[in-house]
Amino acid sequence: MSTPAHSPDHRGVPAPPGGHALRIDPDTARPPDPSPAPTAPLPVVEEISAGGLVVDTFEGLYRAAVIARRNRGGRLEWCLPKGHLEGEETPEEAAVREIAEETGITGVVQVPLGIIDYWFTGEDRRVHKVVHHFLLRATGGHLTVEGDPDGEAEDVAWIPFEDLSDRLSYPNERRLAAVAHDVLRGRRTGARFRGTVTRTVVRTSRPAPDDPRNPTDLP
Repeated sequence: MSTPAHSPDHRGVPAPPGGHALRIDPDTARPPDPSPAPTAPLPVVEEISAGGLVVDTFEGLYRAAVIARRNRGGRLEWCLPKGHLEGEETPEEAAVREIAEETGITGVVQVPLGIIDYWFTGEDRRVHKVVHHFLLRATGGHLTVEGDPDGEAEDVAWIPFEDLSDRLSYPNERRLAAVAHDVLRGRRTGARFRGTVTRTVVRTSRPAPDDPRNPTDLP
């Protein structure tokens, strides 16, 4: 008995009885990709800082002491003095201490100016940061950054209020300076500035590219 001829398969796949070549869908033949393992949510940490503007007058004009420090990219930027609360400090007490440490100028709190809060993500936690800002009247001292225990402040200067919008690097701090100027001129009494940042700033131990924006800036 003769064997029936099978249709040739140019793809090298043998034809079953009946002469029709097997059709293999390469997509269905692949094993499914394993599902990624779920990741645990990062713990949330609350941090509170305080600072602001310490002010005196020179030749009849208001001026404020501001500092220069490096951002994560190494760029020198001018900003308001501020820092973390220590121990059982209130935000007012921390503002007085931080401003004295970073500028050399002692002062007393006159009024609260406003609050800026934002989120950032580290390698092992998410942090909600709240920064209280106050207007202080200068009572003594002289400009120096030698008292900064962290060594972050590289320079300090008295800047007339008319020039703060050009000197301060961050929009939210320029807005706070405008609020302070209104208070000093009697144009504002109880109103406060509130800045909330919705974008997330990622901080890791790896070097980051220079970003001219501050985490406390509004988008």
